[in-house]
Amino acid sequence: MVLMVDGLSFKHMMVFVLLTHFYQSQMQEISTSQPITALVGDDVVLPCHLEAPSGGVQVTVEWGRPDLNPRFVYVWYDGQEVLDDQNKAFEGRASLSFDKLKHGDFSLKLSEVKYSDNGRYRCYIPEQKTEYFVELLVGDVSSPDIIIAGLDESSRGVMLDCKSAGWYPEPEVLWLDAEGNLLSAGPTESVRGPDDLYTVSSRVTVEKRHSNSFTCRVQQNNINQTREVHISIADDFFVAPSNCAASITFSVVFCFILILSVSFFIWKRRQNKKMKKNSNSKNEDQSQLMKDLDKKKTKLEEELKKSEEEQMSTKQMIDALMEMKEELEEQNKQLSSQKEELEKEVEESEEKMKLVDKDVTEKKGDQTVKVQGFFKLEKILIEVIKKLKDKKNEIQQLQLNTEKLMMKISDEVTMTTERKTRIETRMEKMKERIEDIERQKK
Repeated sequence: MVLMVDGLSFKHMMVFVLLTHFYQSQMQEISTSQPITALVGDDVVLPCHLEAPSGGVQVTVEWGRPDLNPRFVYVWYDGQEVLDDQNKAFEGRASLSFDKLKHGDFSLKLSEVKYSDNGRYRCYIPEQKTEYFVELLVGDVSSPDIIIAGLDESSRGVMLDCKSAGWYPEPEVLWLDAEGNLLSAGPTESVRGPDDLYTVSSRVTVEKRHSNSFTCRVQQNNINQTREVHISIADDFFVAPSNCAASITFSVVFCFILILSVSFFIWKRRQNKKMKKNSNSKNEDQSQLMKDLDKKKTKLEEELKKSEEEQMSTKQMIDALMEMKEELEEQNKQLSSQKEELEKEVEESEEKMKLVDKDVTEKKGDQTVKVQGFFKLEKILIEVIKKLKDKKNEIQQLQLNTEKLMMKISDEVTMTTERKTRIETRMEKMKERIEDIERQKK
């Protein structure tokens, strides 16, 4: 039965229960040794296997991502789904197997995973005081292509270019000969597009050998994905020209083969595009690209606005601290002045005390009323000097505390100023990214 207390909804009661368990109990933390990997568009299951709960399907299970706001990916409470506070990015894509709950299987199924699903997920069972962490790594892959780029006259070798677009995370490119040995190639070029996918390319110069078969391999070890393409080059490609006629003939043959290679490359790219379009892959049309750019720009502008507010807040804090510091400095000056005045009063009182002592000494043995008055005056001066010294000590302690507070404020001003500088640097980077998006849209 679901209760309503003073207008509190079911979700608020659930959150209260979770937080109460969280702070009142010392939890056991369990993490998977290896991340769970998936490709964009796939369905994936994040494992969470614990002891079978005594309450069966009435158990409370919270799946979340600590880096999100709200953090809830999926919540099962007292035999029901709770979707009020669910992060919108997971609406309709997160689910549990209700039949498996009573066996201690709290695994979460994510459908049609996206790049944004990358992260560390937390399976929390308040009843068992246990939290289970799973790392999800989402990637994307694409098949590479090889073309013959030209001839290297110095080594009489053939230059091969390999390119592959649409990877995430960033992959590495390797060249191998027919025996599987690594070839020495030039540096890999990597470009990250507006859709966050990487395009990598690499060039290698190969010389004639027993088998003129070569492989370009693109791999991403984190998601355990590899794609490769092979090419075989005719021996005639490696023959050095001996005269003008041979040079012309060789050039014609090379151009003809180069044209065939380029044509094959274009045809293959067209086929890949068709396949990607049919499988709802990552190559979006121009209108979708513009929408994505607009979303990124809007998000950056929102972050920029928050940073500006944070910058203004830090500036106000610095101004307030500086004002407080100035007031403390003025107070310190006043305390120093009061201390000097007290020191003068102490000196004057001590001088008077000496005069009284002198008069008392001279009249010692004289039991007149005047001598008794001197003794009373001496006693009063002693009391006055003591109070003046106590007051001086209090001012010294207050001055010491003021100086300590001034030092703390100075340290706080320094840290806040550094924070303000970091915010301003972050704002400049966001402005540059917004300008880049504007240029891409043009």
